Amino acid sequence: MALEVMHMNRFVSRASGFALTLCLGVLCSSAHAATPVFVLNSLDSTVSVIDPSDWHVTKTIDTGKEPHHLYLTPDERSMIVANAGGDSLTFIDPRTAEVQRVVKGTLDPYQLRFSPDMKWFVTLANRLNHVDIYRWDGQALTLVKRVPTGKTPSHLWIDSKSTSVYATMQDSDELVAIDLATQTLKWRIKTGSTPADVFGSSDDKSLLVAMTGGQEVQVFDITQSPAHLVKTIPTGQGAHSFRALGDGQHVLVSNRAANTVSVIDLPTLSVERSFAAPGGPDDMEISMDRKTVYVSSRWIKKLSIIDLASGKLLKQINVGKSPHGVWTLEHAPRQ
Repeated sequence: MALEVMHMNRFVSRASGFALTLCLGVLCSSAHAATPVFVLNSLDSTVSVIDPSDWHVTKTIDTGKEPHHLYLTPDERSMIVANAGGDSLTFIDPRTAEVQRVVKGTLDPYQLRFSPDMKWFVTLANRLNHVDIYRWDGQALTLVKRVPTGKTPSHLWIDSKSTSVYATMQDSDELVAIDLATQTLKWRIKTGSTPADVFGSSDDKSLLVAMTGGQEVQVFDITQSPAHLVKTIPTGQGAHSFRALGDGQHVLVSNRAANTVSVIDLPTLSVERSFAAPGGPDDMEISMDRKTVYVSSRWIKKLSIIDLASGKLLKQINVGKSPHGVWTLEHAPRQ
């Protein structure tokens, strides 16, 4: 089955010279206007579009039901919002916040990701218990295989060589690996309670898995088949979502029940420090200069802006119900 999407050129690199315009209320001197910050409001079926020059909501975009996560197309011309309850994908211009296209016919796209080689597009069906693998040619998505999995697929990671998909099953407490070339299950292992987000090391040797039903991050050695647990990192109750700091040395994890964010040192696989993040911190974004973290405060309908060095809460912006995904084009590197 082919899902027609807008015509795009592949492998268009991001324009160089982006200057961060984050000034928390004061417009910085810049050669271009600040690109928007997007927040997905899962229970409102909307996206809040925020101008980071003065932190006001400029518009609200209607989407399909239950938008939870989002991802950038390989050519960086579209941000895809996955509407899990609406069985659709909304394509939005990441610079102008204009809706480009709505693609219907995807089943329960909860979490989504392109492979690093830009050939594959993978979605997890959170309520329907399967993983969908699409072929991406720069113009269209073609469903290649629907892979049945455990209960409630949650988050995924694809290795740097685009060979394996790693996905958590939050209600059967499992981690599975799927071979991309053959679209078959490689292995399945047990994890701690309610595994959520996953983060892979740049050398493809380790996989970090956040335990939302516990208070820790589990680290798995994925050089062996099946993977095996090598370390447990205590972080905080409800460890949930990762975001790389972008320095190649640290990754942040939100602890939703503890209302904190922990900074994990990757070389030592230990918590370097933690800071407060109010209202059930969920997904995060890091500013391009790595000085500021944007946190979706899931339970209080706000986006929280936090200074990374001090952990000080700088500002909160009112958004919609159950804010989940947060993203901007001008962000820190993903490793």
